[in-house]
Amino acid sequence: MSALEWLDGTLNGTAFEAFGQTVKWSDMVGNTMGLIALALGWRRSIWTWPAQFLAGLVLVAAYASAQLSGGVGKQLLVIGVAVWGWRQWRRDGGAASAAADAAAEPSSDSRITVRFATWRERGWLLAGTAAGTLAVGGLFTLYPQLSWSPWADAYIFVGTLAAMVAQARGWVEFWFAWLLVDLVGVPLAFGSGLAFSGLVYVIYFVLVLWGLRDWWLRSRARAANDPALEGAAT
Repeated sequence: MSALEWLDGTLNGTAFEAFGQTVKWSDMVGNTMGLIALALGWRRSIWTWPAQFLAGLVLVAAYASAQLSGGVGKQLLVIGVAVWGWRQWRRDGGAASAAADAAAEPSSDSRITVRFATWRERGWLLAGTAAGTLAVGGLFTLYPQLSWSPWADAYIFVGTLAAMVAQARGWVEFWFAWLLVDLVGVPLAFGSGLAFSGLVYVIYFVLVLWGLRDWWLRSRARAANDPALEGAAT
């Protein structure tokens, strides 16, 4: 047995069974790390990106074992966007700290400044998500061996990418995107034999609501202090 085969067998081995559902190590470990990443994102900590990167690496094995190519592709995108998001937040957080220092303000935590997207940005995000879902869903339909649930798989694949792009930009709409992904992700995960993923999606839903409230209030407070942002805060 090669090292790769051993690693795949270990990651996709059974961690435990509960209520007639088998929970795989890859499913459990990857999604636990994903929860940590979401909590860090809520706190606007730059460490959300390394956590998402590691979660994506582990979950590639989980989705591959469930024959969900969209899930595998989603995690590969998560890995790529995590690298980009890290660089984006480092740049924007550093700029925010420099501005605070220049104004002699006691704020130097280098956390990202959050805001609502403009209507133009929202339009591009929605159009890109719709076009991407149609393209990926069409591909999965044309090649059914790639996914047993092509449109739901495509929806989650593209929706996750849209959410992460919005997160990297510091848009409050990031949380709305995650809510929409969760609505489809829960039944798809349970139907694919990834019980822990289904449970985590439920927990995600609660965390997303809390995170949405926090980012919303922060963006409104910022808009109140900057009239130029008023139009994007509604």
